[in-house]
Amino acid sequence: MGRTYLVEEGIGQYLTELSTKVKPYVTGLLIGQCSPQRDYVIRAVRTPPKEQQQQEESLGPPKLASLDEEWITTHASQVSRMLPGGLLVLGVFMIATPELAKDVQNALRKLIFSVEKSLSKRRLWKPTEEEVSDRAALQICSATKKVVCRTYDVQDPKSSAKPADWKYQSALTASWVALGCTVNVNIHIPLLATSPNHDLEKNTKNGLNRWSKQIEDSVFLINGQVKDEDTDLLEGQKKFRGNTQPSTQISDVKVLTQLCQGASPRSTATVQVCSGSINLRGAVKCRAYIHSNKPKVKEAIQALKRDIINTLSDRCEILFEDLILNEGPQKKNFGREYHVLPQRLFVPVAGSSVMLSDYKFGDEAAGEIQERFVEMLDQPVQAEDMHIAEDIST
Repeated sequence: MGRTYLVEEGIGQYLTELSTKVKPYVTGLLIGQCSPQRDYVIRAVRTPPKEQQQQEESLGPPKLASLDEEWITTHASQVSRMLPGGLLVLGVFMIATPELAKDVQNALRKLIFSVEKSLSKRRLWKPTEEEVSDRAALQICSATKKVVCRTYDVQDPKSSAKPADWKYQSALTASWVALGCTVNVNIHIPLLATSPNHDLEKNTKNGLNRWSKQIEDSVFLINGQVKDEDTDLLEGQKKFRGNTQPSTQISDVKVLTQLCQGASPRSTATVQVCSGSINLRGAVKCRAYIHSNKPKVKEAIQALKRDIINTLSDRCEILFEDLILNEGPQKKNFGREYHVLPQRLFVPVAGSSVMLSDYKFGDEAAGEIQERFVEMLDQPVQAEDMHIAEDIST
């Protein structure tokens, strides 16, 4: 038996509209959530067109061999930053004319592995052994509108295609559970005197790696209680039958980090010569969403842990990209400096209880964020719908 994908009804309409505009082919990402029983697809997002691509189209029909893999994987990396805990890039789709049909599956297979490789490079957490590693390859014929869904196991480079079911469902996320928490961050990262040219980005990533292990080992209280990992997250909660209104109920989670690392009371201290340090301070707002089909407590906590780790490492990445853009990589002034990390904001998804996320620097106008949502997620956003979640962190 192959996997089953339950798909938000509106995606069918979105893909049909895209297929009417196809000039040989269009690619995009599938966004959603994996679970042991089935996967949920809540959004499909086309790859933003490149100017160069538009020029090529006017010169003659492009072949699938001209597919820009790097452009598609960069888009996947940018989109993954905008996904709260519990959501991930579940696969890729391609709508193509019948002439290209026989080459589509090979192109999709290649893209799935490239996207996964690019995303896993940035993660500071390791997937668990029981985690679903199948990713979807969706092929649609622009003429007949026929849909073929297959999966590939991204943990196995020799993986062959397995058939999968693609089923549309209305109000897919209406009763999903949201979990939210605020994590106070105070990370001190020493800069070794031997580290060449103060490689700030590399040192920061090493420091965040150590901190992420602390988060992994933390205790999570859901609505004030420690719950057994294998219990049903919704145990004891009332079920509202026939209610298809998107719910906005957020479970409040407290994160308790351990003061001393390791089980042994004895530890050895290492003395290192340092020439400076990086301090990350502030309070970050984190959020995760989980399906309502008998979710386990451990699924919910894992989704929230990953959001905590991702949101901080993504912000540091965005800050370094911004510094390189504005100051160049050759900066040599290493006095005391304060940089403000971008703030997190949340934006609702039409017809869904799930919110997507983005990051904004203090001087960024709402219009720039609106443009980014249109470019990255093919979604117009009203300025009044953007909820800035937190105060400034440095």
